[in-house]
Amino acid sequence: MDPVAICAVVPVWDEVESLPQLRRELVAALAATGRSFEILFADDGSTDGSGPLLDRFAAEDPRIRVVHLRKHFGKSPALAAAFERVRAEIVVTLDGDLQDDPACIGDFLARIDAGADLVSGYKQVRHDPVGKTLPSKLFNRVVRWVSGVPLRDFNCGFKAYRIECIRELSVYGGFHRFLPVLASERGFRIEELVVQHRPRQHGKSKFGMGRLFEGSLDLLTVLMVTRFRTRPLHLFGMLAGISGAVGLSLLSYLTVLWFQGEPIGTRPLLTLGVLLTIASIQFVGTGLVAELLVRTTINPREIVSVREGPLPLPAASAASLPAADATSPSPAPVEPAAGTERAS
Repeated sequence: MDPVAICAVVPVWDEVESLPQLRRELVAALAATGRSFEILFADDGSTDGSGPLLDRFAAEDPRIRVVHLRKHFGKSPALAAAFERVRAEIVVTLDGDLQDDPACIGDFLARIDAGADLVSGYKQVRHDPVGKTLPSKLFNRVVRWVSGVPLRDFNCGFKAYRIECIRELSVYGGFHRFLPVLASERGFRIEELVVQHRPRQHGKSKFGMGRLFEGSLDLLTVLMVTRFRTRPLHLFGMLAGISGAVGLSLLSYLTVLWFQGEPIGTRPLLTLGVLLTIASIQFVGTGLVAELLVRTTINPREIVSVREGPLPLPAASAASLPAADATSPSPAPVEPAAGTERAS
């Protein structure tokens, strides 16, 4: 199949009432860009009739494709299945609940054209209940502090990517929330764009307080596979240092008391100090074993990300570059060897 310029990827789970309007708005917004496009729906095991409706869309419009997951696997696996089938230069992702306004797609493309590799939406004004917004604010603040990526809304599913960025990201578990973190660790240029967020018109939200706990565990996994992927001893060494410092401090304090004649054999601090000291030794041992595993299993492509071709520069930056020196000598033409003819 011939490649296209833009692919809109839409993960869907039981959104049958929203799909007809979403299809109309998506087609209108993508057509307004003046570029070739396709819409790729990822049916995440829907049971409300979304799957047959999406198949009908694909039969009516060759620009629409559908991938069906055999059961409900989650948003990250649905995105991963769609990303494997993308054949576009730019990928735009948005949710299927009509809360993301497709009219913003043109703004995303402008940022990508200006040089960004990943543009993440920011729902500055949200139309969600407090039970959804408060956990999201707390989660975003923690991720921003831990990862160092200065985005204000990691949970927003409205994003745009260069295909090079998509090809280097592994999406599984709950990693769809951390794609900007993973991309930033690979050296891709990340930007944020304020998007219009609309109230939910049909159905109900699939997320709640439970995702705060799940997201915290996924954040620890992301931290391990990004910052400490090639140096696990740094992580375990830090834990060993904290544990060992506290443990030795407690044991030193108890030693002073023992020399002063006070009994320490029945004090809980003695048990705690010994446990923390032993734990620090175990942390170091675990880190060394992890280092051995990394050195024998690491792939060079997991360490660095290489960009082919020149860097895209905004017009203002390109204009500020020094002009080529017209007085510099051109390379001398190479004369053909004896017995050869010049190409006509």
